[in-house]
Amino acid sequence: MRSSHPRSAAVAALVATALATGLLAGSADAAEGAVSADPIRIHDIQGTTRISPLNGKQVTDVEGIVTGVRAYGSRGFWIQDPNADDNDATSEGVFVFTNAVPTVAAGDAVKVSGTVGEYVPGGVNSGNQSVTQISKPTVTVVSSGNALPEATAINEYSVPAEYAPAGDPAAAGSINGLTLEPSRYALDHYESLEGMNVKIGTSRVVGATDPYSELWVTVKGWENTAKRGGTIYGSYESQNTGRLQIQQLAPIAQQPFPVANVGDRLTGTTEGPLDFNQFGGYTLVARTLGTVKAGTLAPEKTKPQAEQELAVATYNVENLDPTDPQEKFDALAKAVVENLASPDVLALEEIQDDNGAKNDGTVSAEQTLTKFTSAISAAGGPAYQWRTVNPEDKKDGGEPGGNIRQVFLFNPARVSFTERAPGDAVTATGVTKVNGKAALTHSPGRVDPANPAWADSRKPLAGEFVFRGKTVFVIANHFGSKGGDEGLTSHHQPPVRSSETKRLLQAQAVNGFVKQILAEDKNANVLVLGDINDFEFSATTDALADGGALYPAIKSLPKAERYSYVYQGNAQVLDQILTSPAIKKFTYDSVHINAEFAAQNSDHDPQVLRFRP
Repeated sequence: MRSSHPRSAAVAALVATALATGLLAGSADAAEGAVSADPIRIHDIQGTTRISPLNGKQVTDVEGIVTGVRAYGSRGFWIQDPNADDNDATSEGVFVFTNAVPTVAAGDAVKVSGTVGEYVPGGVNSGNQSVTQISKPTVTVVSSGNALPEATAINEYSVPAEYAPAGDPAAAGSINGLTLEPSRYALDHYESLEGMNVKIGTSRVVGATDPYSELWVTVKGWENTAKRGGTIYGSYESQNTGRLQIQQLAPIAQQPFPVANVGDRLTGTTEGPLDFNQFGGYTLVARTLGTVKAGTLAPEKTKPQAEQELAVATYNVENLDPTDPQEKFDALAKAVVENLASPDVLALEEIQDDNGAKNDGTVSAEQTLTKFTSAISAAGGPAYQWRTVNPEDKKDGGEPGGNIRQVFLFNPARVSFTERAPGDAVTATGVTKVNGKAALTHSPGRVDPANPAWADSRKPLAGEFVFRGKTVFVIANHFGSKGGDEGLTSHHQPPVRSSETKRLLQAQAVNGFVKQILAEDKNANVLVLGDINDFEFSATTDALADGGALYPAIKSLPKAERYSYVYQGNAQVLDQILTSPAIKKFTYDSVHINAEFAAQNSDHDPQVLRFRP
């Protein structure tokens, strides 16, 4: 997660790009076909669709009251016409992009002349909706100290239950040209308020404060509520219309942003202009920010495994490398021991090489793993051993130079690792029979590493373990990220999810490998786990489970507990453990220790499965 306002350099670059591509219609030629002599009002600029009917035109002496001033990031101010028309589809507010620090103040009555444009945060290829704005302005302050236009309330009664209209097939699925229906669709409702002074009342926090001084609330307290206070994203049609991002207008140096966790409440009135940004869409940029009232949410602790139970876990430790502070190693280690109850097998994702993001050809992660396993022992955990296959340099994606990979940790006092001709980065492990039972040709080994599905992505790590005389196959994964997918607020509806193509191929490859094991032994104990980077209802998960080869164990949980990650206020599944048919009885736990909290050791919650082989 990120926010536009603390990164002024990035914003300036985006603005420069937008100007260069004509999105801000900054040329004199744009004034051709000047508007009529009738006074232009803000609702004339906004129009009844997402694109201004005056896009690219010069406007003169547009009147409004300043409702908010942003002196950092995308610098400018919002104005609103206090005399609204009678059309709910037309916003009465608009952003004035100044580039320089604005010289106006809230309450100023102003006249603005400039060029109307549509600025797309993130660029036209992002799929984001555009922000209607006036650029290259000439501003005249008529008077100061005026009352602000009354804020429009955004609440459970005003926001429709349906999220968005279907995109126009004739416009590649875009909703930009459709007339807004603010009483029917949530996205249309928010768009009809773009740039206006809005307010929310006391609301539950559904996305914790992030490093960029923003949080998420829901104005619909009952909408797909998670057991611990968040909002569940349970299907592509459950976008959760009540979610709203909150930022503040005051610079952080002047007014620290409140720290909130999921389940806390933002109490009182939060009021300010409704913006649209690259990292979350519609955002209330608070001129007046409510007060956070802390809840009682605490990190979970899973139940220890019984003597005859094998506990297998997965945890994305977010680019762990020896240059990280010892505090991160200690915190992750404490979580393994206290929150995960020292699982017998722990599959780790995002273990970086021995010098992290330094891009010098290093691929070994011995120092990273030594430091981590030592921290676990120091925290009172077992003396874990590890197995992994080092990647080829710069072949597996992730942070440049980091060479992330999956790693097995295992407790040798409880489980043994069966080593069979350990593979390397480019050698595929296969399936054979040993003593009448399925076995891997390479353990540890990589699954189908030459498959184009794994280009610039982490290859699956497979290994054989023995617990109480029974063989268990574990396949650790870190599928391709969702990078490149359009956000839920995209002007394409439904949004384009381009990253799914690669994950679908990856899932098919893993499913095929599992089927090879089951073909040799239909009763084989197989666990496929890791950061799947996709939902339990996705085509990716369906492909993993194809033919009954695997069952997504998170589906054994009540829907209100199915999540491992919180993104833009949506609690959702990215991390999974899937079981082969022989594993009929198990207990599953998504152990919520990170995703709901402002203070995180990783942005993912680990998963634990316990069963008796």
